[in-house]
Amino acid sequence: MDKVYKHKDVEEKIYKIWEERGYFKPEINPQGKPYSIILPPTNANGALHFGHAMYVVEDILIRFHRMKGFSALWLPGTDHAGIETQFVFENKLRAEGKSRLDFKPDELFEMIKKYVNENRGGIEGQLRRLGFSLDWTREKYTLDQDVVAIVYDTFKKLFDDKLVYRAERLVNYCTFDGTSFSDLEVLSEEKEGSIYILNIL
Repeated sequence: MDKVYKHKDVEEKIYKIWEERGYFKPEINPQGKPYSIILPPTNANGALHFGHAMYVVEDILIRFHRMKGFSALWLPGTDHAGIETQFVFENKLRAEGKSRLDFKPDELFEMIKKYVNENRGGIEGQLRRLGFSLDWTREKYTLDQDVVAIVYDTFKKLFDDKLVYRAERLVNYCTFDGTSFSDLEVLSEEKEGSIYILNIL
């Protein structure tokens, strides 16, 4: 017996066997009562951090219900995290002495898409190494066409039900990113200042 436990010699092989035999699929007990959890999609612009270890709670719940005979699904996925991904990617460009303005929109989109897909692969690898019993055959990404279609349909319904509206309003605008921010992304400070009014004739 080895003096030190070598997880790389054991855990990857076991996880691969679990996946190949379909142990994480709800089909292993098709007669069971449905039980599902959607993994809060991690931002696909970096790696997992210590806070993501909280997924252990969801893993315990899924495994517990699976052992109780439920048809249990833990659905994995990642989030494109639009504005935050743009911020992270622009920092990467800045470190290389470049700017997003150096590229045509289509070219920039493809670069960001490639960057996100590389990170998605890294995140999936980390989740597998943690041994999480996710059904990878059903993995979702927030820019998948079916997900985008659902988002459009949902906002259309909200608009039709007069729960969201389009209007001219003051917004928090970032002159660097060239986009608006929600109130949650802004630290507000009260300051005394002056208002200047320009009358252009």
